[in-house]
Amino acid sequence: MPSRDRPRERLLREGGAALSDTELLAVLLRTGCVGASALDLAQQLLTENGGLAGLVTLEADSFRRRGLGAAKQATLLAATELARRLARAELPQRLGLGHPEAVARYLLLRYADRDQEVMGALYLDIRNRLLGEAELFRGTLGRAAVEPRAILKQGLVRSAAGFVVFHTHPSGDPSPSPEDLAFTRRLSDAGELLGVRLLDHLILGSASRWVSLRRRGGW
Repeated sequence: MPSRDRPRERLLREGGAALSDTELLAVLLRTGCVGASALDLAQQLLTENGGLAGLVTLEADSFRRRGLGAAKQATLLAATELARRLARAELPQRLGLGHPEAVARYLLLRYADRDQEVMGALYLDIRNRLLGEAELFRGTLGRAAVEPRAILKQGLVRSAAGFVVFHTHPSGDPSPSPEDLAFTRRLSDAGELLGVRLLDHLILGSASRWVSLRRRGGW
C-alpha cells in the first residue's frame, strides 16, 4: 500500500472520521504478523467479535491469540478501558440515569456478549446521579435463589434513593422470562419497604440488544 494511503498517514492528514473501524483498529495494532497485515488482523478481530460493540466487552484472555503480542494486547486493553470510562463519565451529564437508553449504552460496553450470566446494580441519588455500582452475582443464576437482601444492602450502605438492577442473557436474546418478571416484582416490593426504589431492571443481550422492564411494564 502506498504510504500516503496507509491508515496512520490518512488519520494524521484527514482526521479520524475519514477512517473505517477496521482502519482505526489497524492504527492501534501498528503492524501485522506473518501472513496477515495490520488491516487483516483488525478485520479478523471485528468479524469474530461482532464489530466494535463486541470488541469493547472482551477481557484480557480474549486478546491472547496468534498475531497479538504483549504490546498489541496492552494497546487494545487500554483502548477498550478508555471507551468504558468515557461512557461512564458521560452518563450523569447526558440523559441521566433515569433514562434506560443512557444506562443501556454504558452497561452494554461492559457486559454484552458475556458467556455467563452476570447480575449487578447501579445506585443513584435523588437526582438520578450515580453513587456507585456493584456486580453482585456471576454464573448460572436461578432467579428464585437470588435474594433482594444483597442488592438492597448495597443501596443502604451508599444511602441511595434508588437503583437500577441489570443482568445479562448469554443467549443474546434479552426477552424476559417469567422468572425475571417475578423476581423484579419481589425486588421492587422489598425496595419500597426499605425506601430504596427500584427504578428499572435492564436485561442485556448481544451487541446493542436490551430490554427495559420498566418501559415494558414488567411490574
